[in-house]
Amino acid sequence: MPSFAKTGGPAMRTGETINLLRRRGDHRVTFVELFFDLVFVFAVTQLSHLLLEHFDLAGVFETALLLCAVWWLWVYTAWATNWLDPQTTPVRLMLFAMMLGGLVFSMSIPQAFGSRGLAFAGAYVAMQIGRCLFTLWALRHYNRATFRSFQRILSWLACASVFWLAGAMVDGEARYALWLAALVIDYLAPAAGYWTPGLSRSSTADWDIQGGHMAERCGLFTIIALGESILVTGVTFGAMAWTPVTSAAFVVAFVGTVAMWWIYYNIGAERGSDAMAHAADPGRLGRLAYTYIHLLPVAGIILAAVGDELVLAHPEGHTDFKTAATLLAGPALFLIGNILFKHALVVSRTLSHYVGLALLAVLSPLALVVSPLVFSAAMTAALVVVAVWETRSFARGKAPAVT
Repeated sequence: MPSFAKTGGPAMRTGETINLLRRRGDHRVTFVELFFDLVFVFAVTQLSHLLLEHFDLAGVFETALLLCAVWWLWVYTAWATNWLDPQTTPVRLMLFAMMLGGLVFSMSIPQAFGSRGLAFAGAYVAMQIGRCLFTLWALRHYNRATFRSFQRILSWLACASVFWLAGAMVDGEARYALWLAALVIDYLAPAAGYWTPGLSRSSTADWDIQGGHMAERCGLFTIIALGESILVTGVTFGAMAWTPVTSAAFVVAFVGTVAMWWIYYNIGAERGSDAMAHAADPGRLGRLAYTYIHLLPVAGIILAAVGDELVLAHPEGHTDFKTAATLLAGPALFLIGNILFKHALVVSRTLSHYVGLALLAVLSPLALVVSPLVFSAAMTAALVVVAVWETRSFARGKAPAVT
C-alpha cells in the first residue's frame, strides 16, 4: 500500500512534476480510473471460472492465492491514483500501460499454475514495479519524505518480485511455496510500515490520503465483484430453457446479489466514506478497513457467484458438496468481512450480521436433504434478514455515529 507523507510544507521546487499530483481535497474518481477497472472485471471473471472448473483443495488454494494477487495489484493502483492526478497525460499513459499489462495478467490466470506462470508473474511484477517507479519519477522534485516513502515501497516490491519470478520458473509445490512467500512479503509490507534498512519505516500519520476517494474506489471494486454475479446469472440463465424451476433459481440468485449490495452500500459504504473523510489518521483507517479487510467481502461475493452458477445449472436433485460449500461460504465470508469493516469504522452495532451468520449455521444442514434451489433460497433468506434488520435499526436511529 503506497504511503504518502504530508505535504503541508513547501515542495523542494516547483515545476511540471507537481502538476502530476492530485490536489489535496480532490476526492473525485475520474473516468480513466473507471476505464482502468474494466481490466479487473475480466480478472474477477477469470477467477470465478477457475474455481468453478477446479473445485478441489488445490483449485481453492490456487484461486485464493490468485485473488490475493489481483486485489493487491488493484488496491496499490488505487492508492497511487489517490496521490497522482489521472487527469494529466503522463498519469493517463501510465494507467493505459497498466491496463495492457493487466490484460496479460488476467489472461494468464487460468494457466497461472501451468504454462503461463511466467506471463502471470512477469505482468504482476512489471505492473507493481513500473507503477512505483513512475510515482517516484513524479515525486522526484516534490516532498522528500513522500519520495522516501516510495523508496521503501519499491524495496519491498522488489523483494517480493524475486519470489514471484522464481516461482514462475518452477512447477508444482515449489511454485505454491514461492508464490505464497511472495504474497506474505507483499501483505506484510504495509503493516510493517515498509521498514527498510537505512530508510527506517513509515508511520500511518505520514500517509496523507484523500479518504473519500479511497472509500469510493474500494466501493467500486465491490461493484465489480457484484457485477460478476449479475453477469453469471444473466449469461447462464439466458442460455437455458426458462422453466419455472430455472426461473426460480434465477430470481433467488438475483435477490441474493441485491441483498449483498444492500448490506454493503446502504449503511457501510456511505459511513465509511464519511469516516475516511473526517478521520484523524486516514492512513491507518485506509490500511485496515480498505486495504486489508475489503478483500474478504469481495471474496465472499465471488464465491456466491460461483454458487449461483452451480444452482442455475442444476437446481434440482441432490445438493453436492461443491454447491453447498459455495452457497454457504460465500455469504458467510461476505458477512464476516462486513462485520470487520464496520467495526474498523467504529460502527459498534452489527448484531444483524451476527444473527445472519447464526442463521447460515443453523440452515447449513439443509444441504443434506433439500435441492440446490431450496438451499440457495435459504442462504439468500439469511442475507435478506440481515439487510432488513440493519435498515430498520438505522431507520429507528439506533445506529451509532461513525468516528
